[in-house]
Amino acid sequence: MKDAVFNKEGVPLMAFGKRTLLTTTGAPENKLIRPDTPKADPDDTAFVKKYEIVSWGDNNSFPSDAETTINKTGVLNSGLKFMRNFTIGQGIFAVKIIGYDEKGNETLEVVNDSKLNTFINSRMVRRYMEKSLRDYVKFGLAFPQLLPNADGSKIVGISTVNAMYCRYVKANDGVIDKCIVSGDWPDSPQENNLKEIPVLDDYDPFDDIDRRRIINKVGGKSFIYPLKDSWSNNEYYPLPIWWSAKLAGWIDVANKVPTFLKKAYDNQISWMWHVKIPYAYWDKRYPKEDYENEKLRQAAIQTEMDEIEDNLTSEENANKALFTMFEIGPSGRAEEQWLIERLDNVSKEADKLFTSAAANSEILFALLINPNVMGAGMPGGTYAGNQGGSNIREAYLINLANAWLDRQNVLDPLELYLRYNGMKDIELRFRNTILTTLDTGSGTQKTIS
Repeated sequence: MKDAVFNKEGVPLMAFGKRTLLTTTGAPENKLIRPDTPKADPDDTAFVKKYEIVSWGDNNSFPSDAETTINKTGVLNSGLKFMRNFTIGQGIFAVKIIGYDEKGNETLEVVNDSKLNTFINSRMVRRYMEKSLRDYVKFGLAFPQLLPNADGSKIVGISTVNAMYCRYVKANDGVIDKCIVSGDWPDSPQENNLKEIPVLDDYDPFDDIDRRRIINKVGGKSFIYPLKDSWSNNEYYPLPIWWSAKLAGWIDVANKVPTFLKKAYDNQISWMWHVKIPYAYWDKRYPKEDYENEKLRQAAIQTEMDEIEDNLTSEENANKALFTMFEIGPSGRAEEQWLIERLDNVSKEADKLFTSAAANSEILFALLINPNVMGAGMPGGTYAGNQGGSNIREAYLINLANAWLDRQNVLDPLELYLRYNGMKDIELRFRNTILTTLDTGSGTQKTIS
């Protein structure tokens, strides 16, 4: 050979001869070592069987703790479901990009392949997207599962493993390559109740599974395609976007306000009148000598007090007068005079409701949701907002623009599925319903993204 090109590991990549060109094909059995190995605190790992598991949050219970927080916080629960439903939109369809116009917009050609369209609109794909986005927005991490056929020549299924039951094994040479699935988490699972599933390299999942195919290590197995919101820098378990509202205390405030109001309504003292009656009145009205015992006298006094209360508070006696008499003593001061004072209710439930609305708005801000879209705009004050149609439409469009990255993330496993099965140059796009004004002649318009 006249010349040869080697990589830094000494593997020949290309060689030139007089009449021959040689190139190296295939893939090495071992992955390259990555220097950015995710760190795991020894206190956050534990051995289960032969695996060193990285704990997910305190006590390895982050998903179940987060689920509890979400379920008891109405606005957070609704906001996360809004994010999931919004991101899915009205479904997906397959296209080819055939060019770009003068504004840089894509020129798309719809792919009319019956098998492909049946797959895209199937319950399997819909459930994959719904479950993956559920875990993605709730926990910041989802575990899509790709299912090849027996010989590894095709991928025949895609699903999502419930994130509640998934934990990563400590990274090996910079790569998180195993996920342990068990319904026993956060407790240590029994040996007969766990399953090891390989994790595709997050750097290039397609290259990873293709390398495995070349060395015949795909058939009969399944693979986790890691799907995460990388805004958090935690390589193992990224924190979800709403966690900042939890750390700031707004979720606790949102939960405490209804608890306070419930207790206030159950236990509040709602006195309206203070009636001050002199002792002498009762002595003259109910002389002790007129009663056989003190209990009978007390019962008579109680009956009259009930009548006085009814006269002041009952609906049928509303706005009626109560007459009492008194005399002026030698000192010129009133003696035996009744005093009836109206009391102010010092409980300010309205203030608590304002605090609750502020907490709801802060939680929605953490989710990048304009509160007006959820009907949470307030009529005045710091969190005031216009709930008119234009404001809601603009907020919707902003949400649509922000959804692009999350949509691409959830499409990546599907596009790997198609590419692995030989469907190249196929792009997936989302359908959207856009709110419009009545003067455009329709209430909605269909767009794609």
